[in-house]
Amino acid sequence: MTSQLKCSTTTRLYQDGVVVAEGFGTDRIPGLLDEHHDAVLWLDLLDPEMEDLQAIAPMFGLHPLAVEDAVHDHQRPKLDRYSGHLFMNVYAAHVTTDGPSPRMDKAEISSFITDRALITVRKTDVDFAPVLRRWDADPELAKHGGVAFLAYGLLDVVVDGQFTAARALDEAMDKTEDEILEEGGAPRGVRMYGFGLRKALAHLRRSVSPMPGLIADLLRLEDGMVDDRLKPYYRDVDDHARRATETLDGARDRINGLLDADLNEQSNALNDTTRKLAAWAAIIAVPTALTGWFGQNVPYWGYEKVSGFVASTFLIVVTGGGLYLYLKRRGWL
Repeated sequence: MTSQLKCSTTTRLYQDGVVVAEGFGTDRIPGLLDEHHDAVLWLDLLDPEMEDLQAIAPMFGLHPLAVEDAVHDHQRPKLDRYSGHLFMNVYAAHVTTDGPSPRMDKAEISSFITDRALITVRKTDVDFAPVLRRWDADPELAKHGGVAFLAYGLLDVVVDGQFTAARALDEAMDKTEDEILEEGGAPRGVRMYGFGLRKALAHLRRSVSPMPGLIADLLRLEDGMVDDRLKPYYRDVDDHARRATETLDGARDRINGLLDADLNEQSNALNDTTRKLAAWAAIIAVPTALTGWFGQNVPYWGYEKVSGFVASTFLIVVTGGGLYLYLKRRGWL
């Protein structure tokens, strides 16, 4: 008999697609499964310790390596096969594009998939209400799907959330594209927002890109966990996962192109400024050279005469003006 666990737990028992019991302790699980021969169990554990998982591991035949992965954070998205059960790790994602920089929050969800139970391990308190609504929305499919239907409902909500996050980042890019491509380069705040978008895209892609392969592995299982009735639904989830990956790949290429274009525009603006400064320096150098020459401490033609002043002024104006017109025609000013 398994004692109550120290971590927070949520339980439901489904029979023929309908909840027949919920909110019961883990010590009642064996009796309820024996009483309802065709029922399947959902057991959710919120941030359990190793001792909590070790307490239920003998009941479901959980492999020690899978138990270790479920406790440790930051596992990659994957599907591992063990004798008697599967271990799946996925990430729910949520993106906020308001504020000075995009913010992406990820919640790691580990799952043990057995013949009669789906055991989820939440590392953080992610909202599971959408998953419950998905399970309750189609009792007829749940009636024939069993644990595979519960796994599908979880994946469907997770992948839809990832796709929504990918689209949110892509739409946020639309709002900043015109500002990034402004003449002379984007303001620093817009440029930093673009860097934040690129960082969020890379962060999200690490959670999304393995999902098509994970779903394909589920469909290829030799034991036929996913029957013909459920396969179209899994393929639909796979399609959403691929679309999310494609959206992220396109958005990543797009933001890289925008930031490169902004960098080129800044370089062009800097070159233009440097060229203008050089041109003005050349113009200023003319009167500097002439006045330096006529200001030597030796007598020269027109020294201490009005004609010398007029001649020097005329040379400064004509030479400087001619250089200005030449540089203006060349587009340096």
